[in-house]
Amino acid sequence: MGTVTSGTTIIRYEDGQPLPPRPDELAIEEPLEICVEGQPVAVAMRTPGHDRELAAGWLISEGIIRRADDIVEIVARPGEDPTRGAMVDVMLRDPGGFDVAKHRRNVLTNASCGLCGAASIAQVLREFPKIESSLRINAGILHGLPAALQGNQPAFQRTGGIHACALFDATGALIALREDVGRHNALDKLTGWALLEHRLPLTESILLLSGRVSFEMIQKAVAAGIPVVAAIGAPSSLAVELARGCGISLVAFLREHTFNVYCGAARLGKIHHGAGRT
Repeated sequence: MGTVTSGTTIIRYEDGQPLPPRPDELAIEEPLEICVEGQPVAVAMRTPGHDRELAAGWLISEGIIRRADDIVEIVARPGEDPTRGAMVDVMLRDPGGFDVAKHRRNVLTNASCGLCGAASIAQVLREFPKIESSLRINAGILHGLPAALQGNQPAFQRTGGIHACALFDATGALIALREDVGRHNALDKLTGWALLEHRLPLTESILLLSGRVSFEMIQKAVAAGIPVVAAIGAPSSLAVELARGCGISLVAFLREHTFNVYCGAARLGKIHHGAGRT
């Protein structure tokens, strides 16, 4: 993992009065050009680090690949300006099956948009198989997940300006976590990690999002085969619709003592006090 924060100097005001200048940290945001077989397909504004995972996860989300064996190699190269950007080039096992015109994004993908530049509705509303999972969890373990997420967010603790996505097992144990200024980038990094570790599909895992749940976050979860998605923030209407249609259990507004279930409640058993990890 590379440097993810940058130092600056700020002047803080309290009760309308300036205090002496002091150092502060910012989450770094820099461009990453994603290429497939030498062809540029997207530019992601991301926090540097885990770039190979980000590219792999993006390809999974876009439906370009389905498994780790579809990738021969991911080559990291400096961008045109090595001090402000980078590039990764993904080599496919079946390059003849890749249609660059179908998947190339038309504009920069910024840190807050996972679907910017999609050329058509069909590109956005791709169909993924309905998730088939035997996972059943004690609903009580969900309450402990936000604290586990926060306790493993070093960049957020230093900057207050970065998202996180985390995978947990059925007992509430943390499996992996990724941070990024873009929430969709954080999820792509997490999915890319799972792909490169040959863990896909994640049919026995719980995904926790540090923010809200939008359509593209559910779409990425579906691509990874994740049956339970929980979030600290609110879901959108299309996120709920997609989760319901694809067999995902969607939980939002997750707090220490409460949460809302929007679909898939049958996968969540009753709360058994004392079970799970907090």
